[in-house]
Amino acid sequence: MLSDERLHDMAQALVTVRGVQAVVLGGSRARGTHHRGSDVDLGLYYDHERLDLHALSRVAERFSDTGAVQVSGPGDWGPWVDGGGWLTVDDTAVDWILRDISRVRQQCDRAVQGAYAFHAQPGHPLGFLDVSYAGEVATCRPLADPTGVVKELRARVQPYPSALRESLVGNLWQAGFLVDAAGKGTAKQDIAYVLLCCSTALMLCAHAWHAAAGSWPTNEKGLVVDVGLLDVDSHDFAARAAQSLVAAGTTQEALVLLVGGVKEVVNDTVTRLREQT
Repeated sequence: MLSDERLHDMAQALVTVRGVQAVVLGGSRARGTHHRGSDVDLGLYYDHERLDLHALSRVAERFSDTGAVQVSGPGDWGPWVDGGGWLTVDDTAVDWILRDISRVRQQCDRAVQGAYAFHAQPGHPLGFLDVSYAGEVATCRPLADPTGVVKELRARVQPYPSALRESLVGNLWQAGFLVDAAGKGTAKQDIAYVLLCCSTALMLCAHAWHAAAGSWPTNEKGLVVDVGLLDVDSHDFAARAAQSLVAAGTTQEALVLLVGGVKEVVNDTVTRLREQT
């Protein structure tokens, strides 16, 4: 497994590249929940007007087990996951993820104001939650922050902004709307549509539970199941959400049962979280 010393060496090399302002460790390695097979996620906070991609490629070649690595520039991976590189270092998968520091600042400000939105982005079926940039700042482990930019931004979003908590809980009307839409798909046995509506509704509820607990999820993976790990009484939300979805079947009767189960979980979430806020 890639050592902490090796990670710090890589981070120090990266912040010598023109435009790179800071390097942070994210993902399971930052949270301490990683295992030997886990990927390592490094966030590269950069100034979009100065970034030297050729120099980044040279650093990648220096550390990569396989030599030359293509570093993708801003926008190559979609509008919100800017770009970066996939490396193998000491037999460990290491993902470099570019983050435009000006956009990170903007999203930290929006989080404090309680503003957020979901955006289309490859690899994010629910949509990329833009204030995830703030969540990454709040939960990362800085490896190289010579100008203190990460420290400054983190101070803005810790503790978890109360306005963002209120907004995510207040948005639960959309979860109810989606469940009602799912019910309209049962007559045609439109399984894909019904499941999409129900899963999305439960993920919106999960975001609200995380907000209530002051937790920063940064993508959809583990979003629902990790509600069970939060320091808040979620009334078995994760288990009930899973149980409601396994009721899916191919008949209209099974789909009606599925929608009814999800509706019960959503309504209970709305009631309990609004009592807390």
